[in-house]
This record gives sequence, structure tokens and C-alpha cells, in this order.
Amino acid sequence: MGDTLEFNNIHTEVKGSWNDGRLRFSKQSVVYKSHKTGKVDSIPAPELSAAQWRRVCVGHGIKLATSTGHVYRYDGFRDTDFEKISAFFKANYKVELAEKDMCVKGWNWGTAKFTGSLLSFDVNDSPVFEIPLASVSQCATGKNEVTVEFHQNDDAEVSLMEVRFYVPPNTGDDGSDPVEAFAQNVLSKADVIQATGDAVCIFKELQCLTPRGRYDIRIYPTFLHLHGKTFDYKIPYTTVLRLFLLPHKDQRQMFFVISLDPPIKQGQTRYHFLILLFSKDEELSLALNMSEDEVEKRYEGKLSKNMSGSLYEIVSRVMKALVNRKITVPGNFQGCCVRGMKGADGYSDSDEDQHDAYLERMKEEGKIREEGDGSDESEGDSDESFNPGEEDDDVPEEYDSNASVSDSEADDADSEDEGKKKKPEKKPKKVVKEKKERKPRKEKKVKDPGAPKRPMSAYMLWLNGNRERIKSENPGISVTEISKKAGEMWKQLSKDRKEEWDRKAEEAKKQYEKAMKEYRETNGSKHALILLESLYILKHFFTLCI
Repeated sequence: MGDTLEFNNIHTEVKGSWNDGRLRFSKQSVVYKSHKTGKVDSIPAPELSAAQWRRVCVGHGIKLATSTGHVYRYDGFRDTDFEKISAFFKANYKVELAEKDMCVKGWNWGTAKFTGSLLSFDVNDSPVFEIPLASVSQCATGKNEVTVEFHQNDDAEVSLMEVRFYVPPNTGDDGSDPVEAFAQNVLSKADVIQATGDAVCIFKELQCLTPRGRYDIRIYPTFLHLHGKTFDYKIPYTTVLRLFLLPHKDQRQMFFVISLDPPIKQGQTRYHFLILLFSKDEELSLALNMSEDEVEKRYEGKLSKNMSGSLYEIVSRVMKALVNRKITVPGNFQGCCVRGMKGADGYSDSDEDQHDAYLERMKEEGKIREEGDGSDESEGDSDESFNPGEEDDDVPEEYDSNASVSDSEADDADSEDEGKKKKPEKKPKKVVKEKKERKPRKEKKVKDPGAPKRPMSAYMLWLNGNRERIKSENPGISVTEISKKAGEMWKQLSKDRKEEWDRKAEEAKKQYEKAMKEYRETNGSKHALILLESLYILKHFFTLCI
């Protein structure tokens, strides 16, 4: 048996949506990396306390529990993977991989168990379903009832909104209310954003490009609060993927960009990026709402009690410390091959990781947009391609801090340019669009005023017979309200009464068909006489002309 076990296409559930990734078991740790977000979950081997193997909706799954109270679930294994995983756990983790069956009886009466950050509903000691409490957005109580609401995920086709639990009205050993005790167990591990206590610091009237406006940003230990004149947003730090600090093209302003997944919402609008704009000349002196000992203990030298400097530097420094993410800034391009180094477990959570899931995701979205734009272009434009040998003078190198070139490098570049042959300029192709011929409009049939009128439906016959009664019962009623009232009365009409009007409509239809048949016979003979008379007149006219 090797030192590691690795599995691809392993799924984990994130707020109702399945995310696939790669799972690796090594002697030192268990590491899972999401293909979508690039987020890495690392479980040190000494912290593993229990492991379960069970049948789930997508094959088989593993449930891991740690001594710190965390629970991890990974699905997508095959039945044949059990033996090698079980042997690996025994040899390296000293943990037994126990088989556990799920209850499929369909009962809705059982026992609720809180294990770390997981709520398990069991029937006869077999789990029916499990709820990750981190997916809970709110918990409300009623008489003998607890309602648990969930965060919504845009990637999920179907979302579970809430689950209600009935709690029997019996008091605990200490006389506490079981409903309140149940709710407190949920809220203690739920992802409910509550602004309790004072903010670490507050930045006043920051200019925000998306969502547009000026906001007061209040920094809390676990989330940041955007307070504006119209809207408020609370953003947990767990939803922050990346931080960017980028210069504006005028070199006098700076962008601070926060990438979010899931995005913040305002109605049907989704904001995947929080973009702040700062002036380089704006200075700030900031004092954190904490003692120096607390700052040192919590942030380990990343922040200090009193800070001063450029506003954008202070904001980016505070966000980096609280979110615990690196800040991506523009760098210099080097034309040498750089190989990324991985850790002992083959994974890295740094920005230099070989597989950048976030970058891959942005590339895919860019390809989709390019394909959408390219479908509207003409064929002539598609023939022109980018030539790596030709220079593009329109592209500014505003992000290259070493843009200056030495004299020797310039001479070498000139000598190389002289050796290149000048390529003939391509003439733009003219594309002539052919005008599409419009189809002639169909001529509307002219109704014959002498033809019999079509019969009315059962409802219209009933309405004509009861219109005056509706008017008398509802004085001052308008025409549209008459139709609405009549529709309601027709729906409430008994089946026998409706069948009576159906018979009348059927009789009217038969009379119409009979009258139409007679009309066609008489009208057809009239047309024949008119045609003969026209032919006789034309013949007489040509005879006179000759």
C-alpha cells in the first residue's frame, strides 16, 4: 500500500449545491480541494476521531468527525473503494471505518441529535437526514415548533427553503423549555450574521463602484457590514475568494476588489465583486476598537492598535488580516520557466498553486462571452487573426514597473527588427450583406355581410340572458366589472344549469350549420349567373372591336 490515496470527482455539498473536487488521504492529513473555488479543506491526521462509510445518492460516501467538533462529508466513491480506504485508515490513522446504513422507512418521528456542526435526524439509531448547521440562515420558535431556514444557492436547481420540527411539550431535567433548547443548539452553530458587540473599526463614506454608492464599512470579527443610504449588505468572510489591489489608469487612484462566492444580492441583481475606489492622496489615522494585547493575540502582528497612512493601504491591510487571504497586485512579467512547488501533501492554498480554480472559472466565462460576441460578427472579420510578430502600439504598459529599457537591450531589439521582413498590410475585406426578400403579406379575408352569424357559446348565451340581472343587482357597475362578475357567477353555476345552456348552444350550432348550407347553395348559384353574364359582355365587346 502506498503512502497516499487519491480520488477524483469527489463531491461535497455546499448550501444545497454539489461541488466536485479532488480528495487525497496521506499519512499527515486528509486534504480536499474544490475545482470550482479552489478552496482547500485540510484535516490533520491526529484530529480524526471517527469515520463512517455509507450508501448515498451518488454512490458511496465518507463522513469524518474530528476531535475539534467539525464534521466533513465526501460523496462519490465506488463500492470497491471501501477495502483499500478501510485498510489505509487502520494503518495510518488508527481509526476504524465503520459501515452505517441510512434509514429509508420514510418515518417523520425520530430523535434529533446535535453532533458538532451537524444536526442528525435519526430513527432507531439510523440517520434519516442530516443538516449542516452552517447552511442555516435563521431559526424561529413557536409553540412546540422550531422553524429552520436555509441560505439559498444560485447554483442549485432546487433549493430547500425551510424545515419545521415539532418538539414534544416536556421539560428537561433542569426545567428548561425544550423548544428554546433546540433553537439555541441550532443558533450556536448556524451561519446567522448578528451584529453583536462593537465593530473592530469603521471606514466612513467609502466610494463603491459595485454596488454603486457611498457606504460606511463596519469591520466585525467574522463579517463586514456595508451601510448605505438605501441598502445594507452583510458579507461573511467565508464567502471571500480573493483580494485584489490594482492601480487606476490615471495612476492617481487605486481599486480594491473583493471577489465573492456566493455573490451578494439585491433583487435579481448579483454582485460577484465588491469594488472600492480610493485616491492615492487620501490619508487616514485609524485606532482599532481593541486593546493592544487583544490585537497582538488575535492578529499576531498583522495589525496594530494605531495605524496611519494611505486610506487604501489601511483598508487592504485590515481586510487581509481579517479574511486571511493574500492580496493579488500587478507584478513584472519574467520570460523564464517557473515550476510551482507543492507541499508534502501535494496541495497548496497559496496564489502560486499550479491549478488556479478561480482563474480557470474566469477563463471559461470569458470564452462564453467571446463566443457570444463572435456569433454577431461577419465572416470577413473572422479571417483576420492576431500575428505575434506584429507589435500593437495601442496597448499601454501601465502595470509594468520596469518599463524602461536599457541602451544595450534597445540596440538588440533594433537589430532584430531590421532582420525581419516587412509583411504586406492586409486590406480589409468588404462584406456585402444581401437584403432578404420580404414575404408578401396575406390578404385578410373580407367577411360576407349576408352570411349567417356564427353561433354563441354556452357562456355567451348565459351572459346575454343574465346581463340585465347583474346590472340591477350591482348598480353603477362598469363593463369590465360585469365581465369579471359574470365569470365568477358562471364558475359557481351548478352542473345541471351549465348542461342546460350547453344544449341551447348545441341547438344554435345546428341551426347555424343548416343556414350556412342553404346560404352556400343559393349564393353559389348567384355567383354562377354573374360569371355567365360577365363572359357574355366580354364576348360582345370583342366582337364590336373586330
